[in-house]
Amino acid sequence: MAFEGLAERLQSTIKKITGKGKVSEQDVKEMTREVRLALLEADVNFKVVKDLIKRIKERAVGQEVMESLTPGQQVIKVVKEELTALMGGEQSKIAVADRPPTVIMMVGLQGAGKTTTTGKLANHLRKKHNRSPLLVACDVYRPAAINQLETLGEQLNMPVFSMGTEANPVDIATKAIEKAKEEHNDYVIIDTAGRLHVDSELMEELQQIKANVKPEEIFLVVDAMTGQDAVNVAESFNEQLDLSGVVLTKLDGDTRGGAALSIKAVTDKPVKFAGMGEKLDELEPFHPERMASRILGMGDVLSLIEKAQANVDEKQAKELEEKMRTMSFTFDDFLEQMGQVKNMGPLDELINMIPGANKMKGLKNAQIDEKQLSHVEAIIQSMTKKERQEPNIINASRKKRIAKGSGTTVSQVNRLLKQFNDMKKMMKQMTNMQKGKKGKGMNFPFM
Repeated sequence: MAFEGLAERLQSTIKKITGKGKVSEQDVKEMTREVRLALLEADVNFKVVKDLIKRIKERAVGQEVMESLTPGQQVIKVVKEELTALMGGEQSKIAVADRPPTVIMMVGLQGAGKTTTTGKLANHLRKKHNRSPLLVACDVYRPAAINQLETLGEQLNMPVFSMGTEANPVDIATKAIEKAKEEHNDYVIIDTAGRLHVDSELMEELQQIKANVKPEEIFLVVDAMTGQDAVNVAESFNEQLDLSGVVLTKLDGDTRGGAALSIKAVTDKPVKFAGMGEKLDELEPFHPERMASRILGMGDVLSLIEKAQANVDEKQAKELEEKMRTMSFTFDDFLEQMGQVKNMGPLDELINMIPGANKMKGLKNAQIDEKQLSHVEAIIQSMTKKERQEPNIINASRKKRIAKGSGTTVSQVNRLLKQFNDMKKMMKQMTNMQKGKKGKGMNFPFM
Protein backbone atom coordinates (compact mmCIF):
# COMPACT_ATOMS: atom_id res chain seq x y z
CA MET A 1 0.00 0.00 0.00
CA ALA A 2 1.17 3.53 -0.77
CA PHE A 3 2.29 5.44 2.35
CA GLU A 4 1.85 2.30 4.47
CA GLY A 5 4.31 3.21 7.22
CA LEU A 6 3.22 6.85 7.33
CA ALA A 7 -0.47 5.91 7.32
CA GLU A 8 -0.09 3.50 10.25
CA ARG A 9 1.84 6.03 12.31
CA LEU A 10 -0.53 8.93 11.62
CA GLN A 11 -3.65 6.84 12.21
CA SER A 12 -2.26 5.62 15.52
CA THR A 13 -1.44 9.20 16.53
CA ILE A 14 -4.78 10.80 15.64
CA LYS A 15 -6.75 7.93 17.21
CA LYS A 16 -5.59 9.17 20.64
CA ILE A 17 -7.19 12.56 20.11
CA THR A 18 -10.30 11.67 18.08
CA GLY A 19 -12.54 10.53 20.92
CA LYS A 20 -11.65 13.27 23.39
CA GLY A 21 -14.55 15.43 24.57
CA LYS A 22 -12.11 18.22 25.35
CA VAL A 23 -8.77 18.95 23.67
CA SER A 24 -6.07 20.99 25.40
CA GLU A 25 -3.12 22.81 23.89
CA GLN A 26 -0.91 20.11 25.41
CA ASP A 27 -2.90 17.42 23.55
CA VAL A 28 -2.38 19.28 20.26
CA LYS A 29 1.31 19.76 21.04
CA GLU A 30 1.81 16.03 21.67
CA MET A 31 -0.13 15.10 18.53
CA THR A 32 1.77 17.49 16.26
CA ARG A 33 5.06 16.18 17.67
CA GLU A 34 4.09 12.64 16.63
CA VAL A 35 2.86 13.86 13.25
CA ARG A 36 6.17 15.69 12.69
CA LEU A 37 8.20 12.56 13.51
CA ALA A 38 6.00 10.42 11.25
CA LEU A 39 6.45 12.82 8.31
CA LEU A 40 10.22 13.08 8.80
CA GLU A 41 10.49 9.29 8.93
CA ALA A 42 8.53 9.21 5.67
CA ASP A 43 11.32 11.32 4.14
CA VAL A 44 9.20 14.45 3.75
CA ASN A 45 11.28 17.62 3.25
CA PHE A 46 12.22 19.15 6.64
CA LYS A 47 11.09 22.69 5.74
CA VAL A 48 7.81 21.34 4.37
CA VAL A 49 7.19 19.47 7.64
CA LYS A 50 8.04 22.55 9.73
CA ASP A 51 5.60 24.77 7.81
CA LEU A 52 2.85 22.11 7.86
CA ILE A 53 3.11 21.54 11.62
CA LYS A 54 3.03 25.29 12.24
CA ARG A 55 -0.23 25.63 10.26
CA ILE A 56 -1.82 22.62 11.98
CA LYS A 57 -0.92 23.98 15.42
CA GLU A 58 -2.29 27.44 14.66
CA ARG A 59 -5.59 26.06 13.42
CA ALA A 60 -5.94 23.22 15.96
CA VAL A 61 -5.76 25.55 18.98
CA GLY A 62 -8.01 28.13 17.36
CA GLN A 63 -11.48 29.11 18.51
CA GLU A 64 -13.21 27.05 15.78
CA VAL A 65 -11.72 23.82 17.19
CA MET A 66 -11.56 24.45 20.92
CA GLU A 67 -15.20 25.57 21.18
CA SER A 68 -16.50 22.77 18.98
CA LEU A 69 -18.72 20.03 20.39
CA THR A 70 -16.33 17.46 18.88
CA PRO A 71 -12.88 19.05 19.15
CA GLY A 72 -11.09 15.76 18.50
CA GLN A 73 -12.88 15.35 15.16
CA GLN A 74 -12.20 18.99 14.30
CA VAL A 75 -8.46 18.48 14.85
CA ILE A 76 -8.49 15.53 12.43
CA LYS A 77 -10.40 17.68 9.92
CA VAL A 78 -7.63 20.28 10.19
CA VAL A 79 -4.91 17.65 9.64
CA LYS A 80 -6.72 16.27 6.59
CA GLU A 81 -7.25 19.72 5.06
CA GLU A 82 -3.61 20.68 5.58
CA LEU A 83 -2.35 17.39 4.12
CA THR A 84 -4.64 17.94 1.13
CA ALA A 85 -3.36 21.49 0.64
CA LEU A 86 0.23 20.25 0.95
CA MET A 87 -0.30 17.86 -1.99
CA GLY A 88 -1.93 20.53 -4.17
CA GLY A 89 -5.47 20.95 -2.87
CA GLU A 90 -7.36 19.93 -6.02
CA GLN A 91 -6.74 17.48 -8.81
CA SER A 92 -4.73 19.14 -11.57
CA LYS A 93 -6.22 18.07 -14.89
CA ILE A 94 -4.33 17.41 -18.09
CA ALA A 95 -4.13 20.25 -20.62
CA VAL A 96 -5.95 20.38 -23.94
CA ALA A 97 -4.58 22.56 -26.75
CA ASP A 98 -6.88 25.08 -28.48
CA ARG A 99 -5.81 23.51 -31.77
CA PRO A 100 -4.78 19.84 -31.78
CA PRO A 101 -2.52 18.10 -31.30
CA THR A 102 -1.83 18.66 -27.59
CA VAL A 103 1.90 18.04 -27.09
CA ILE A 104 3.24 16.38 -23.93
CA MET A 105 6.96 16.00 -23.20
CA MET A 106 7.90 13.16 -20.84
CA VAL A 107 11.21 13.88 -19.09
CA GLY A 108 13.18 12.28 -16.26
CA LEU A 109 16.18 10.23 -15.25
CA GLN A 110 16.89 6.69 -16.43
CA GLY A 111 15.18 3.99 -14.39
CA ALA A 112 12.22 6.10 -13.27
CA GLY A 113 9.84 4.30 -15.65
CA LYS A 114 9.50 7.10 -18.21
CA THR A 115 8.94 4.96 -21.32
CA THR A 116 6.41 2.66 -19.63
CA THR A 117 4.62 5.70 -18.19
CA THR A 118 4.43 7.18 -21.71
CA GLY A 119 2.49 4.08 -22.78
CA LYS A 120 0.32 4.18 -19.66
CA LEU A 121 -0.55 7.84 -20.22
CA ALA A 122 -1.50 7.17 -23.84
CA ASN A 123 -3.70 4.28 -22.70
CA HIS A 124 -5.35 6.51 -20.07
CA LEU A 125 -6.07 9.25 -22.63
CA ARG A 126 -7.69 6.78 -25.01
CA LYS A 127 -9.74 4.87 -22.42
CA LYS A 128 -10.81 7.74 -20.16
CA HIS A 129 -10.91 10.69 -22.57
CA ASN A 130 -11.53 8.98 -25.93
CA ARG A 131 -8.37 10.51 -27.40
CA SER A 132 -6.11 9.27 -30.21
CA PRO A 133 -2.47 9.65 -29.09
CA LEU A 134 0.73 9.32 -31.12
CA LEU A 135 3.77 8.02 -29.21
CA VAL A 136 7.14 9.51 -30.21
CA ALA A 137 10.50 7.78 -29.66
CA CYS A 138 13.04 10.55 -29.01
CA ASP A 139 15.47 8.58 -26.84
CA VAL A 140 18.04 7.85 -29.56
CA TYR A 141 20.86 7.06 -27.13
CA ARG A 142 19.36 3.89 -25.73
CA PRO A 143 18.23 1.61 -28.60
CA ALA A 144 16.21 -0.46 -26.15
CA ALA A 145 14.06 2.60 -25.43
CA ILE A 146 12.85 2.78 -29.04
CA ASN A 147 12.19 -0.96 -29.11
CA GLN A 148 10.38 -0.75 -25.78
CA LEU A 149 8.11 2.07 -26.97
CA GLU A 150 7.35 0.23 -30.22
CA THR A 151 6.48 -2.90 -28.22
CA LEU A 152 4.16 -0.85 -26.01
CA GLY A 153 2.58 0.62 -29.14
CA GLU A 154 1.89 -2.90 -30.45
CA GLN A 155 0.38 -4.00 -27.14
CA LEU A 156 -1.88 -0.96 -27.04
CA ASN A 157 -2.54 -0.95 -30.79
CA MET A 158 -1.30 2.66 -31.00
CA PRO A 159 0.96 4.37 -33.54
CA VAL A 160 4.61 5.05 -32.65
CA PHE A 161 6.68 7.60 -34.56
CA SER A 162 10.38 6.74 -34.79
CA MET A 163 13.29 7.75 -37.02
CA GLY A 164 15.87 5.37 -35.54
CA THR A 165 18.97 6.10 -33.46
CA GLU A 166 20.80 8.28 -35.99
CA ALA A 167 18.27 11.12 -36.22
CA ASN A 168 18.34 14.30 -34.15
CA PRO A 169 15.75 14.20 -31.33
CA VAL A 170 14.63 17.77 -32.11
CA ASP A 171 13.94 16.79 -35.75
CA ILE A 172 12.09 13.64 -34.63
CA ALA A 173 9.80 15.64 -32.32
CA THR A 174 9.13 18.31 -34.96
CA LYS A 175 8.28 15.76 -37.71
CA ALA A 176 6.15 13.74 -35.29
CA ILE A 177 3.84 16.72 -34.83
CA GLU A 178 3.51 17.10 -38.62
CA LYS A 179 2.65 13.38 -38.78
CA ALA A 180 0.07 13.75 -35.99
CA LYS A 181 -1.67 16.56 -37.90
CA GLU A 182 -1.78 14.43 -41.05
CA GLU A 183 -3.18 11.41 -39.19
CA HIS A 184 -5.51 13.48 -36.96
CA ASN A 185 -3.91 12.37 -33.69
CA ASP A 186 -5.10 14.77 -30.99
CA TYR A 187 -2.25 14.07 -28.54
CA VAL A 188 1.49 13.70 -29.14
CA ILE A 189 3.42 12.15 -26.25
CA ILE A 190 7.19 12.52 -26.61
CA ASP A 191 9.41 10.01 -24.79
CA THR A 192 12.67 11.94 -24.36
CA ALA A 193 16.12 10.68 -23.39
CA GLY A 194 17.07 10.18 -19.77
CA ARG A 195 20.39 10.14 -17.95
CA LEU A 196 21.67 8.52 -14.79
CA HIS A 197 21.87 12.04 -13.35
CA VAL A 198 21.00 15.60 -14.41
CA ASP A 199 23.63 17.07 -16.78
CA SER A 200 23.91 20.16 -18.99
CA GLU A 201 23.97 18.19 -22.26
CA LEU A 202 20.65 16.51 -21.46
CA MET A 203 19.02 19.76 -20.39
CA GLU A 204 20.19 21.59 -23.50
CA GLU A 205 18.59 18.94 -25.72
CA LEU A 206 15.33 19.04 -23.76
CA GLN A 207 15.27 22.84 -23.95
CA GLN A 208 15.72 22.68 -27.74
CA ILE A 209 12.84 20.20 -28.08
CA LYS A 210 10.69 22.43 -25.89
CA ALA A 211 11.53 25.54 -27.95
CA ASN A 212 10.66 23.76 -31.21
CA VAL A 213 7.46 21.91 -30.31
CA LYS A 214 6.09 24.29 -27.63
CA PRO A 215 4.47 21.55 -25.50
CA GLU A 216 1.30 22.21 -23.48
CA GLU A 217 2.59 19.86 -20.79
CA ILE A 218 6.06 18.87 -19.57
CA PHE A 219 5.73 15.93 -17.19
CA LEU A 220 8.63 14.87 -15.01
CA VAL A 221 8.51 11.13 -14.25
CA VAL A 222 10.03 10.31 -10.88
CA ASP A 223 10.30 7.13 -8.85
CA ALA A 224 8.35 7.56 -5.58
CA MET A 225 10.60 4.94 -3.96
CA THR A 226 13.57 7.34 -4.08
CA GLY A 227 11.97 9.65 -1.51
CA GLN A 228 13.69 13.00 -1.02
CA ASP A 229 16.00 12.40 -4.01
CA ALA A 230 12.91 12.56 -6.22
CA VAL A 231 12.20 16.07 -4.89
CA ASN A 232 15.78 17.16 -5.61
CA VAL A 233 15.49 15.84 -9.17
CA ALA A 234 12.18 17.68 -9.57
CA GLU A 235 13.78 20.93 -8.44
CA SER A 236 16.62 20.55 -11.00
CA PHE A 237 14.32 19.78 -13.92
CA ASN A 238 11.88 22.51 -12.93
CA GLU A 239 14.61 25.18 -12.87
CA GLN A 240 15.68 24.28 -16.41
CA LEU A 241 12.36 23.42 -18.08
CA ASP A 242 9.56 24.99 -16.01
CA LEU A 243 7.62 21.75 -15.57
CA SER A 244 3.83 21.66 -15.74
CA GLY A 245 3.46 18.58 -13.56
CA VAL A 246 4.93 15.42 -12.07
CA VAL A 247 4.08 11.75 -12.53
CA LEU A 248 5.03 9.51 -9.60
CA THR A 249 5.79 5.89 -10.44
CA LYS A 250 5.81 2.91 -8.04
CA LEU A 251 3.45 4.61 -5.61
CA ASP A 252 1.96 1.16 -4.97
CA GLY A 253 5.26 -0.05 -3.51
CA ASP A 254 6.43 0.12 0.09
CA THR A 255 7.16 3.80 -0.32
CA ARG A 256 7.56 6.19 2.56
CA GLY A 257 5.63 8.87 0.70
CA GLY A 258 8.06 11.76 1.08
CA ALA A 259 8.13 12.58 -2.62
CA ALA A 260 4.36 12.83 -3.06
CA LEU A 261 4.01 14.98 0.04
CA SER A 262 6.95 17.28 -0.73
CA ILE A 263 7.03 17.90 -4.49
CA LYS A 264 4.15 20.39 -4.73
CA ALA A 265 5.41 22.43 -1.77
CA VAL A 266 9.02 22.53 -2.99
CA THR A 267 8.50 23.04 -6.74
CA ASP A 268 4.97 24.49 -6.80
CA LYS A 269 4.21 21.93 -9.52
CA PRO A 270 1.35 19.49 -9.03
CA VAL A 271 1.52 15.72 -9.03
CA LYS A 272 -0.80 14.94 -11.94
CA PHE A 273 -0.65 11.15 -12.13
CA ALA A 274 0.48 8.22 -10.01
CA GLY A 275 1.62 4.80 -11.21
CA MET A 276 -0.13 2.22 -9.01
CA GLY A 277 1.22 -0.98 -10.57
CA GLU A 278 3.08 -2.45 -13.54
CA LYS A 279 0.10 -3.02 -15.86
CA LEU A 280 -0.61 -0.53 -18.63
CA ASP A 281 -3.96 0.46 -17.11
CA GLU A 282 -2.48 1.14 -13.65
CA LEU A 283 -2.00 4.89 -13.96
CA GLU A 284 -4.37 7.05 -11.91
CA PRO A 285 -5.04 10.80 -11.84
CA PHE A 286 -3.66 12.12 -8.55
CA HIS A 287 -6.37 13.43 -6.22
CA PRO A 288 -4.82 15.19 -3.18
CA GLU A 289 -7.98 15.03 -1.06
CA ARG A 290 -8.55 11.34 -1.76
CA MET A 291 -4.91 10.55 -1.00
CA ALA A 292 -5.09 12.47 2.29
CA SER A 293 -8.19 10.45 3.21
CA ARG A 294 -6.39 7.19 2.47
CA ILE A 295 -3.37 8.20 4.54
CA LEU A 296 -5.59 9.05 7.52
CA GLY A 297 -7.62 5.83 7.23
CA MET A 298 -10.79 7.60 6.08
CA GLY A 299 -11.10 5.55 2.90
CA ASP A 300 -11.54 6.69 -0.70
CA VAL A 301 -15.06 5.88 -1.81
CA LEU A 302 -14.94 7.96 -5.02
CA SER A 303 -11.91 6.09 -6.37
CA LEU A 304 -13.51 2.77 -5.40
CA ILE A 305 -16.68 3.69 -7.31
CA GLU A 306 -14.65 4.78 -10.36
CA LYS A 307 -12.76 1.47 -10.34
CA ALA A 308 -16.03 -0.44 -10.11
CA GLN A 309 -17.60 1.54 -12.96
CA ALA A 310 -14.55 0.92 -15.15
CA ASN A 311 -14.23 -2.81 -14.43
CA VAL A 312 -17.70 -4.15 -13.63
CA ASP A 313 -20.04 -4.84 -16.52
CA GLU A 314 -23.41 -3.16 -15.78
CA LYS A 315 -25.44 -5.73 -17.74
CA GLN A 316 -23.72 -8.62 -15.97
CA ALA A 317 -24.29 -6.92 -12.61
CA LYS A 318 -28.06 -6.71 -13.30
CA GLU A 319 -28.13 -10.36 -14.38
CA LEU A 320 -26.28 -11.30 -11.21
CA GLU A 321 -28.77 -9.37 -9.09
CA GLU A 322 -31.61 -11.32 -10.70
CA LYS A 323 -29.82 -14.62 -10.06
CA MET A 324 -29.33 -13.68 -6.41
CA ARG A 325 -33.04 -12.92 -6.07
CA THR A 326 -34.08 -16.20 -7.70
CA MET A 327 -31.40 -18.24 -5.88
CA SER A 328 -29.92 -19.42 -9.20
CA PHE A 329 -26.40 -18.09 -8.44
CA THR A 330 -23.78 -20.70 -9.45
CA PHE A 331 -20.02 -21.24 -9.14
CA ASP A 332 -19.69 -19.97 -12.73
CA ASP A 333 -21.23 -16.67 -11.62
CA PHE A 334 -18.95 -16.62 -8.59
CA LEU A 335 -15.88 -17.13 -10.79
CA GLU A 336 -16.98 -14.33 -13.11
CA GLN A 337 -17.43 -11.94 -10.18
CA MET A 338 -14.00 -12.81 -8.81
CA GLY A 339 -12.47 -11.92 -12.17
CA GLN A 340 -14.18 -8.52 -12.21
CA VAL A 341 -13.07 -7.73 -8.66
CA LYS A 342 -9.47 -8.76 -9.43
CA ASN A 343 -9.48 -6.41 -12.43
CA MET A 344 -10.11 -3.53 -10.04
CA GLY A 345 -6.66 -3.97 -8.50
CA PRO A 346 -4.98 -5.58 -5.48
CA LEU A 347 -7.52 -6.45 -2.78
CA ASP A 348 -5.58 -4.79 0.04
CA GLU A 349 -5.65 -1.51 -1.95
CA LEU A 350 -9.43 -1.85 -2.45
CA ILE A 351 -9.95 -2.55 1.27
CA ASN A 352 -8.00 0.58 2.17
CA MET A 353 -10.47 2.62 0.10
CA ILE A 354 -13.33 1.55 2.37
CA PRO A 355 -13.93 4.15 5.11
CA GLY A 356 -13.13 2.69 8.53
CA ALA A 357 -11.73 -0.54 7.11
CA ASN A 358 -8.59 -0.02 9.19
CA LYS A 359 -10.73 -0.29 12.33
CA MET A 360 -12.79 -3.30 11.25
CA LYS A 361 -12.08 -6.56 12.99
CA GLY A 362 -10.04 -8.85 10.76
CA LEU A 363 -9.27 -6.12 8.24
CA LYS A 364 -6.90 -3.96 10.26
CA ASN A 365 -3.37 -4.64 9.00
CA ALA A 366 -4.81 -7.56 7.01
CA GLN A 367 -2.47 -9.06 4.48
CA ILE A 368 -4.66 -10.37 1.67
CA ASP A 369 -3.02 -13.42 0.17
CA GLU A 370 -3.82 -13.32 -3.55
CA LYS A 371 -2.56 -16.94 -3.80
CA GLN A 372 -5.47 -18.06 -1.66
CA LEU A 373 -7.87 -16.55 -4.17
CA SER A 374 -6.01 -18.42 -6.90
CA HIS A 375 -6.74 -21.62 -4.96
CA VAL A 376 -10.45 -20.76 -5.02
CA GLU A 377 -10.29 -20.25 -8.79
CA ALA A 378 -8.38 -23.51 -9.26
CA ILE A 379 -10.95 -25.45 -7.22
CA ILE A 380 -13.88 -24.06 -9.24
CA GLN A 381 -12.09 -24.61 -12.54
CA SER A 382 -11.44 -28.26 -11.56
CA MET A 383 -15.18 -28.87 -11.26
CA THR A 384 -17.24 -30.15 -14.17
CA LYS A 385 -19.86 -27.85 -15.67
CA LYS A 386 -22.60 -29.86 -13.93
CA GLU A 387 -20.80 -29.59 -10.58
CA ARG A 388 -20.54 -25.83 -10.90
CA GLN A 389 -24.26 -25.62 -11.66
CA GLU A 390 -25.30 -28.14 -8.98
CA PRO A 391 -22.72 -28.21 -6.14
CA ASN A 392 -24.95 -30.53 -4.08
CA ILE A 393 -23.92 -33.47 -6.30
CA ILE A 394 -20.27 -33.16 -5.19
CA ASN A 395 -19.70 -36.28 -3.07
CA ALA A 396 -16.52 -37.61 -1.42
CA SER A 397 -14.99 -39.09 -4.57
CA ARG A 398 -15.70 -35.93 -6.56
CA LYS A 399 -14.09 -33.83 -3.81
CA LYS A 400 -10.92 -35.95 -4.01
CA ARG A 401 -10.81 -35.50 -7.81
CA ILE A 402 -11.37 -31.71 -7.53
CA ALA A 403 -8.69 -31.38 -4.82
CA LYS A 404 -6.17 -33.35 -6.89
CA GLY A 405 -6.96 -31.37 -10.05
CA SER A 406 -6.62 -28.01 -8.29
CA GLY A 407 -3.52 -28.81 -6.23
CA THR A 408 -5.46 -28.25 -3.00
CA THR A 409 -6.78 -30.43 -0.18
CA VAL A 410 -10.22 -31.96 0.38
CA SER A 411 -10.61 -29.75 3.46
CA GLN A 412 -10.11 -26.64 1.28
CA VAL A 413 -12.74 -27.92 -1.15
CA ASN A 414 -15.11 -28.58 1.77
CA ARG A 415 -14.47 -25.11 3.12
CA LEU A 416 -15.29 -23.45 -0.21
CA LEU A 417 -18.47 -25.50 -0.61
CA LYS A 418 -19.61 -24.59 2.90
CA GLN A 419 -18.91 -20.89 2.39
CA PHE A 420 -20.68 -20.94 -0.97
CA ASN A 421 -23.76 -22.47 0.69
CA ASP A 422 -23.53 -19.92 3.52
CA MET A 423 -23.35 -17.15 0.92
CA LYS A 424 -26.48 -18.44 -0.82
CA LYS A 425 -28.30 -18.56 2.51
CA MET A 426 -27.21 -14.98 3.18
CA MET A 427 -28.51 -13.92 -0.25
CA LYS A 428 -31.85 -15.53 0.56
CA GLN A 429 -31.99 -13.66 3.86
CA MET A 430 -31.15 -10.39 2.12
CA THR A 431 -33.83 -10.80 -0.55
CA ASN A 432 -36.43 -11.63 2.12
CA MET A 433 -35.23 -8.96 4.50
CA GLN A 434 -37.59 -6.21 5.46
CA LYS A 435 -36.36 -2.65 5.72
CA GLY A 436 -34.45 -2.06 8.93
CA LYS A 437 -33.57 -5.72 9.62
CA LYS A 438 -30.00 -6.92 9.60
CA GLY A 439 -28.71 -10.00 7.89
CA LYS A 440 -25.75 -12.11 8.85
CA GLY A 441 -22.33 -11.28 7.50
CA MET A 442 -19.88 -13.77 6.09
CA ASN A 443 -16.23 -14.04 5.26
CA PHE A 444 -14.93 -14.06 1.70
CA PRO A 445 -13.57 -17.54 0.89
CA PHE A 446 -10.00 -18.12 2.10
CA MET A 447 -9.73 -14.61 3.57
